[in-house]
Amino acid sequence: MKASAFLLAVTLLLGAIGCGQKADQKPVRPTWINPVALNYRFSDNGLGYREAADPVIQLFKGVYYLYASKSGGYWYSDNLADWRYLPSSTLPVKDYAPTVMAIGDTVFFMASGGQRNIYYNLNPKEDNWQIYRRQFPLSVTDPDLFLDDDGSVYFYYGCSDVNPIMGVKLNRSKRFDTIGTPQVLIRHNIPDHGWERPGEEHSENKNGWNEGAWMTKYKGKYYLQYAAPGTQYKVYGDGVYVSDKPLGPFTYMPNSPFSYKPGGFISGAGHGCTFRDKFGNYWHVATMSISVRHMFERRLGLFPAFFDKEGHLYCNTSFGDYPQETVNRKMDFEKESIFTGWMLLSYKKKTAASSFLKGHTPELAVNEDVRSWWSTASGKKGEWLSMDLGHSCDVHAIQLSFADQDAGLRDTDHIAPYQYLIEGSADGKKWNVLADKSQNKTDRVHDYISFDRAIKVRYLKITCLSVPAGKFSVAGFRVFGKGPGAKPLAVTRVAVNRDSADPRRADLNWPSSKGATGYVVYYGVAPDKLYNSVMVYDKNSLSLNGLNRGTGYYFRVDAFNEAGVTKGIGMAK
Repeated sequence: MKASAFLLAVTLLLGAIGCGQKADQKPVRPTWINPVALNYRFSDNGLGYREAADPVIQLFKGVYYLYASKSGGYWYSDNLADWRYLPSSTLPVKDYAPTVMAIGDTVFFMASGGQRNIYYNLNPKEDNWQIYRRQFPLSVTDPDLFLDDDGSVYFYYGCSDVNPIMGVKLNRSKRFDTIGTPQVLIRHNIPDHGWERPGEEHSENKNGWNEGAWMTKYKGKYYLQYAAPGTQYKVYGDGVYVSDKPLGPFTYMPNSPFSYKPGGFISGAGHGCTFRDKFGNYWHVATMSISVRHMFERRLGLFPAFFDKEGHLYCNTSFGDYPQETVNRKMDFEKESIFTGWMLLSYKKKTAASSFLKGHTPELAVNEDVRSWWSTASGKKGEWLSMDLGHSCDVHAIQLSFADQDAGLRDTDHIAPYQYLIEGSADGKKWNVLADKSQNKTDRVHDYISFDRAIKVRYLKITCLSVPAGKFSVAGFRVFGKGPGAKPLAVTRVAVNRDSADPRRADLNWPSSKGATGYVVYYGVAPDKLYNSVMVYDKNSLSLNGLNRGTGYYFRVDAFNEAGVTKGIGMAK
């Protein structure tokens, strides 16, 4: 995301002031961060939460279009980082789980809902969608339209803790009538697939919700993706089956869930879509969970994806809610990372505030959990939160996640933007403006500010100027860059105890690494395929309850702190 012109000017001048000495470091490409910075819409039930979920990104005529549930419209972008919103009055914008498919110059749209209409548009930059087909013959949830290379169209659907994922061929010459009887493609299988079990730790021994079908074709193979066990859980992920034919039979891919992010600031990476960018790179956009005020309080995450030489589909969520570099070329995501290397500097740092509500104390703005937050006692101008990083650091970027405490807004309300100031200081006494959002006109509940060059600073403060409604509240005052000192020592061994009675479970522990703030546990089905990951703080153990029965796994633990990441040199099976 680009900083404002004012911010860039301030950044260039900061070399002359005490808290803003430029670091001796070359600037990187423009950066962005998850959750994706969008104008997330308030719900229509008056409970005051925002949501967007079940995303689809389509590259159409060189432009990316992003559609998501309950969003009142959709977005478009030239670079997957800067999104422009287009409200829609011609689409069913209150329906869930949209799908889009392009045939030539025409984009077709469908969503879950009672009308079951299919829409079309020749130019989606204009809100001019027309009905192509009324009353699609199947009453479905979570639809997916798929165009095969030979021009055939297929339809996949399913959203249930009982019913399977289904598929059927459609007739292009008869406005997408079904051809034949829908076929069962993916059944629930919690006895073998631990990650399909519901619960925050995959602890409930019952079916989760299998949903969110999405088809991707790669080198003649059909990859049918699906989500489980439920959108409200931090373990929400996407698995995949593969076949030589669009309607199967399908074979389970043992590295499932291939999209999985149960740790970090914001968790979840399920019910999404896999797509190619204009350079030929694959990406996976998915649903991330907050689910505090309501189970459907959700956000969107974007992650690089790839197919390995054996044809296995993977999605890289490691450091997936840290700053990422934009992509402007063909990349090898199996070997190349877009993680900037900017580390989190704000975790559990000393905070102070002008006021706070009971249960929403200042330290909750820096505890790396989007599900808890600091809130002031009012939404008045002048309320503030300050942070002491403990030492002078090179600050590259700041992400703010506002919490909408007591906002109580609905989707039809006018949403005023958050307006605020961020200041920095070398001594906690003399403050200088780092970001002036006093004239902000853009609704961003997750705001991201990156600096052209690193700024030397120890103290930071955010001051409220105005709120959309309710009270000034922050779930994440996240500061990224590099701190002083050395990287942590490498983790040299990992002990794995896989439950012989239930091999879907494994308990891991490792020696604490001197200097580590946290760890990233990598695991996979081969020593060179450690692509699944879980981030943990303040502990040197992890329980994994989402493994696949009959699949062998390998594990490695990397340690990290404010200075960087140290790759583990011990691996376990």
